[in-house]
Amino acid sequence: MIRLIKREEISKMNSIKVRVIAVILALVVAGIFLALMSFDPMKVFPGMLKGSFGSPYRVRQTIIRAIPLVITAIGISVAFKMQFWNIGGDGQIFMGAFGAALVALNLSALPKPILLILMAISAMFFGALWGAVAGVIKVYFNTNETIITLMLNYIALKFITFLQYDFWRDKKAMNFPKIANFSENAILPKVFNIHAGWIIALIVVIIFYIIMKKSKLGYEIAVLGESKNTARYAGININKTILAAVCISGALCGLTGFIQASAVSQTLSVEVTGGVGYTAIIVAWLSNLNSIIILVVSVLFAGLVEGGSYIQTAFGIPNAAASVIQALLLFFVLGSELFIRYKVSIRRLKP
Repeated sequence: MIRLIKREEISKMNSIKVRVIAVILALVVAGIFLALMSFDPMKVFPGMLKGSFGSPYRVRQTIIRAIPLVITAIGISVAFKMQFWNIGGDGQIFMGAFGAALVALNLSALPKPILLILMAISAMFFGALWGAVAGVIKVYFNTNETIITLMLNYIALKFITFLQYDFWRDKKAMNFPKIANFSENAILPKVFNIHAGWIIALIVVIIFYIIMKKSKLGYEIAVLGESKNTARYAGININKTILAAVCISGALCGLTGFIQASAVSQTLSVEVTGGVGYTAIIVAWLSNLNSIIILVVSVLFAGLVEGGSYIQTAFGIPNAAASVIQALLLFFVLGSELFIRYKVSIRRLKP
């Protein structure tokens, strides 16, 4: 009889060993998969590394891809810490991008620093507002937040689609369904040839590491995540804490929307999220909801995606096959969490 028994504690060294074994097994299985397709794994795997970090340009591209993952994953982890399952990162990014575009398209004459600050504030406000919708419904009607936040993603997507194809459609775009590009004042500047979003991401990492570890709010969120009864006994205002955490979570996702709309898309469109809201859930979970680890995992995940794109052109590997390799690595790493949290007990049944 095989049973899973929850571990009371596992050392950091053993935790690292489990994850390393998971990565090795993933590479072995992916290597077999490549060999069956007549590709040489000993060339493809170094090629993935080269495609991610093999030159200054590729390093910059990896960092650019990692920036929205870092901020969104931290935002999602704030809600996850109190077991509020915010699956609505994409919708909150959309609404953040909408808030940024609302300012950028109507106040473009303002000086650049003031305009960018207003765009960021507006993006965080609308992201927080979108998160608060799910929070209020959860607090006062005890609904399932997973379903609500997921549904809000599609509402936000259709709202942006309406703006792009109708209400905000650029009349100068020769009937092409797009919103007008932002003015130069509304575009984030570059620092070391990478848009300034990386500086914002680092600031967010540091601030939220301190907040979650040292502040009263961080303590209240952590206690609430462990047990509502314990939080109530400790005198924590449960409804207030839930709403505060969900608004912070949504505001950070909205900040991602500002960065992506300003620095990457340079306009508002239905492609502004790139599915970051869903990917960030994996990143947050792999990082055990720790903002410092989120930074590292986001860069590695972005490198995996960039490397997958590179091997498609360098080795002629089909897009679907590259996605399978990425999925295998994620599957094994995520699967390793089972063995970190539980141990396998094998017991013979008596005849």
